[in-house]
Amino acid sequence: MFKLALKNIFYYKGRSVTTFVLTLIAAYFFIVYVSFMNGSHANMLKNALEVYTGSMQVYQKEYRTQGGYDYLIADNSQVLPLFQKTKGLKAYSSRLETYGIASSKAYSSAIMLTGVDFDKEQKLSELKKALVKGVYDSSGNCLYMGKGVAEKLHVGLGDKVSFVGSAVDYSFVAELFNICGLFKTGMYDFDNQSAFMNRHYFDSVFLSENMSTYIVAMVDEMKENDEIAAQIASALPSDLKVYTWKKLMKSMVELTQMDSFFGYISMVLFFLVIFFVIMIYGFINVSARIKELGILRAIGVSNGSVSRLLLYEILILTVAALALAVPLGAYTAYYFQIHPIVIPGLSDMYKEYGVVSDQVPTQFDPVTILWNTLLVFSLNLLSIVYPILYTRSFTPVEAIRHV
Repeated sequence: MFKLALKNIFYYKGRSVTTFVLTLIAAYFFIVYVSFMNGSHANMLKNALEVYTGSMQVYQKEYRTQGGYDYLIADNSQVLPLFQKTKGLKAYSSRLETYGIASSKAYSSAIMLTGVDFDKEQKLSELKKALVKGVYDSSGNCLYMGKGVAEKLHVGLGDKVSFVGSAVDYSFVAELFNICGLFKTGMYDFDNQSAFMNRHYFDSVFLSENMSTYIVAMVDEMKENDEIAAQIASALPSDLKVYTWKKLMKSMVELTQMDSFFGYISMVLFFLVIFFVIMIYGFINVSARIKELGILRAIGVSNGSVSRLLLYEILILTVAALALAVPLGAYTAYYFQIHPIVIPGLSDMYKEYGVVSDQVPTQFDPVTILWNTLLVFSLNLLSIVYPILYTRSFTPVEAIRHV
């Protein structure tokens, strides 16, 4: 039956070429489309996490619901050694955030002022790379301020701003700070409300020695993040909790899930069209061959053998098309992972979601390519089911007399 199927493929050239081309196009574009979708989502996540968020953060359990100084990590020395012993971490650091009012001569704005270890932040975040003017690792009463905040206050490098807030013990803080550096990450809200100060001077002003709002860490491999987070969580004091990026970046996770959902709906519609076109061509081909198939059955060929004949035909065409489409699709996915497409203005469109790059890379993932291929393969085999059932609705005599 296999040899006969091969002969039929060359004999019915129109149907064969149509099936081959449609399968090739469907498989190739499906692999490339999914790789671009996954790549863009992975790039968005990478941008957002590497700018500042990190892949996990440790808080006092009530802080994220209650807030305030009453729920700080009171003793860093109980927690930081645990991060130091944990394998698979790229970097970690302690941060302490406070909120207050920053004022220039004529303007005021609410800001989030954070005390950080600038040396550790170089390995952990993109703050240094975001430097626009001035210095990054400033000392003393210097601020490393978001460009958006500076614009709202109408100040620049070398100007002074006053800050009014409260220390960790709720005492009143009123200080005059110099602007020693300006940064721009591309994350709109972040740049418009954030300023940073070296931790040593920050602690002297806000009385926060050995305390943290949270401890942030970044892993070497994102796929190991949940496992490492669970390892750290099991060793933490009972009043502390680990939050992974999935919780910290909930809005982005929901955005990518929604985007994936609509992306797959588009692909389903595309595949439905391809599926029915292939099935219709198969049905037309089988309808024109009813008499031929009836003769085969009349001379003793079983229904099962006839069904296998039709199955072999679609199988040969599908495997041949996939043998060409899969390497092409995989190469395209790999190439654009190494050489991402650049779409000018993309980061401006999605800056509120943390997109700080105009690049759109693909994601080369052999497992994803495999299931993409298996889906196309399965749909092609499914397309021959109705034509096979149609041929079985005729008796051999009816099939021979069929016109």
